[in-house]
Amino acid sequence: MGCNLDYANIVSVIRDLALKAGNEIMKVYDSGDFGVDTKSDDSPVTRADRAADEIISAGLMENFPKTALVTEEQSNTHKVTATTFFIVDPLDGTKEFIKRRGEFTVNIALVENGVPTLGVVYAPAIGRLFYTNENGQTVEELGAHRVGQIGETNVLSVSAADNSALTVVASKSHRDQATEDYISRYQIKDMTGAGSSLKFCLVASGEADFYPRLGRTMEWDTAAGHAVVLGAGGQVLDFGTQVPLMYGKNGFENPFFVVMSPKVKLC
Repeated sequence: MGCNLDYANIVSVIRDLALKAGNEIMKVYDSGDFGVDTKSDDSPVTRADRAADEIISAGLMENFPKTALVTEEQSNTHKVTATTFFIVDPLDGTKEFIKRRGEFTVNIALVENGVPTLGVVYAPAIGRLFYTNENGQTVEELGAHRVGQIGETNVLSVSAADNSALTVVASKSHRDQATEDYISRYQIKDMTGAGSSLKFCLVASGEADFYPRLGRTMEWDTAAGHAVVLGAGGQVLDFGTQVPLMYGKNGFENPFFVVMSPKVKLC
């Protein structure tokens, strides 16, 4: 992590913005009036995506006007070339949201020199809040999750994976035959599914040993979860090269990747 930024302040701000955005998302979720439209890439967008994006973008620009911002819902930000920037997915798992599955998240991360150093992942419908603290260490905050008032936190650590009995988490909406074939190479004790960036958080908390993603993702989908995994001692590796996944790539598109405890032996 760098030395010119006030990490404690950044953590406080992005935590509160995630909670505020989550509260607005839940108002839409509970109303049932999602206002679903289709974007140019055929992905869905709702009133909740837009409302959350407005809250987060305004808050980041107000508090950190000199730090660049990349957010999924504003295509004009997708040409940012800064080495230090915030990257936001205001509602990750829109399909889970529309299907009322509850496993959608608010994602906010700080990227420095290609690495997501701080991040928050908030799943408002299921009441789980994960973030890195000012030291880059990952915690899950318990309790009611109040803006401006940090509750009890548990420090997270990835599993000491047993390669003869692994727990794998995979996407609920994007699992395909290639993913199934890859997972079949391992000795699996348990398979679990999760939506959005919660899959990263399950690896960070030790609830799963690894998460392979053999499909298209964008950096705003993964940066906050990636930071959470790093802060818990985990790794996020390029599937092909097995080197750490980097950020700030042209077009912000990711290669396939695997999220894992370092104890997992890749096949």
